Amino acid sequence: MTDSESLEARLTALEATVERQAACIDDLEADLEAERQAREAAETRVDEFEATVERQDALLGALQKRMKTSREMIGELQSRELEKGAHLRWEHVKPTLDDDLLDLHEDTVERISKDDGEYIRLPAEADPLDRGEGVVLAHGDLLPIQQLAQLDEDTLQSVTDARPDRLATQVWQARQESSTDLWNTGCNGVREYLDAGELATWIRIQEGNVSRDYATKLARRTIDALLDLSNHRLYDELRSRRADGLQYKERRVVLPADAAIPGETRTGSESADSEGSTPETAGVAGD
Repeated sequence: MTDSESLEARLTALEATVERQAACIDDLEADLEAERQAREAAETRVDEFEATVERQDALLGALQKRMKTSREMIGELQSRELEKGAHLRWEHVKPTLDDDLLDLHEDTVERISKDDGEYIRLPAEADPLDRGEGVVLAHGDLLPIQQLAQLDEDTLQSVTDARPDRLATQVWQARQESSTDLWNTGCNGVREYLDAGELATWIRIQEGNVSRDYATKLARRTIDALLDLSNHRLYDELRSRRADGLQYKERRVVLPADAAIPGETRTGSESADSEGSTPETAGVAGD
């Protein structure tokens, strides 16, 4: 091949390369233009989204402000109604309580159960509208012995360190059980009574691993716990007894007929005066 032919061949090859590169450049420019247009469209959409978010933020802020004002108004209305003695439904007041929006002259409110649902009230306030019946006393209305008697066995074990307190609670629970004859029905101003000797025997049966002497000591300490945990609604006295030809003094626990036991209607002379009325609600535990 001559030099002229060689140069022509090289020139042809270079021209072909230039054409391919030009075509590639055209393709790249087309892609770049498409990307530019897509970017512009995306930027336009971003601007629209940002404008929408700003409008929604402004609307949300206005709604939150209005909601805060409304909740404060509701809290004030609920506070005033509670102070008037109203019983308000628990699910309606709970959000107000959670946000600490109640403004009351009392430090606490209490939750109670009625036959138509859960309510909240100021302590011991009767419902002026008389809505719902079958009020279950709030925990704070109950005597300490009644509060303990509501617990199951495992929980009772965990909250009472003293054995006499646990036994006193079980003795109180036995008042409600028809299957036990631990308590005796009284008369002449006595609703029920319990003798220390019978209590000691009951303790030996319940505990199963105590001697007669220790059961007697436990009975004395259990009676002390009963008096204390009932806020002395119960009282004790010494009674003369005769056994095996011997006469001795025995301690007796007495529940008077007129004792104010929360949730229990009084008997005796006071029952005639209060017949047909709602049982009295006692003060909070510790009174």
